[in-house]
Amino acid sequence: MTTILQLEGLCKSFGAIRVADDLSYSLAQGEALGIIGPNGAGKTTMFNLITGTLQGDKGAITFQGKDVTRYSPANRCRAGMARSFQVPQPFSGLSVFENAMIAATQAAGLTGRAAEKKCVDVLKQTELLEKANIRAASLTLLDRKRLELTRALCANPTLLMLDEIAGGLTEAECGSLIQTIKDVQVSGVSIIWIEHVVHALLAVVDRLIVIDFGRKIADGAPTEIMALPQVQEIYLGIAADA
Repeated sequence: MTTILQLEGLCKSFGAIRVADDLSYSLAQGEALGIIGPNGAGKTTMFNLITGTLQGDKGAITFQGKDVTRYSPANRCRAGMARSFQVPQPFSGLSVFENAMIAATQAAGLTGRAAEKKCVDVLKQTELLEKANIRAASLTLLDRKRLELTRALCANPTLLMLDEIAGGLTEAECGSLIQTIKDVQVSGVSIIWIEHVVHALLAVVDRLIVIDFGRKIADGAPTEIMALPQVQEIYLGIAADA
């Protein structure tokens, strides 16, 4: 399979605190990769390094065959990277459609009717089309999460990074979101998903990586990784000899 993303020896420290410790892995085209780990493990920092909002101290990032280690966040986005944020950050005073249009025009570089069509298609996919003219500030948590996903998809990504998009949602709301993410993967988009709602994650991902103190400690098939005593102790708080 074609590799779309490669991290090689990524390191990042803030003083004595190491938040990325020789982090290396690859992602295949069309693969859905789940990332789990305790709070403060360095998961979101990893996204910041991949997207360029944070520069690493060491290591390299290759995306679609190009070394993007020194690319700006804007150039990485235009190259095909898009992400959602753990805390939704829409333009609150703008409508849902206007938020989508900003992504389609500024990130994907679309104009006119092409941009409008992209937004309409994505809003249908994320079940927000009927709320296109509602101000983002008035949305429920579920719809703010959907808008985060909408804006990322309107950037026309080949790599979609989701940061705890299921957090705070009910079981039914999670189910709806899971189906949308599955549909995104079927369309050929590669996914990296950080999540604490493990059952939602396991319903989608092909592979699971566990991070602790900025270091990768496990990588493999989801069911095998979740059964590891080391993972249960670090992530689930279950003693290895329990």
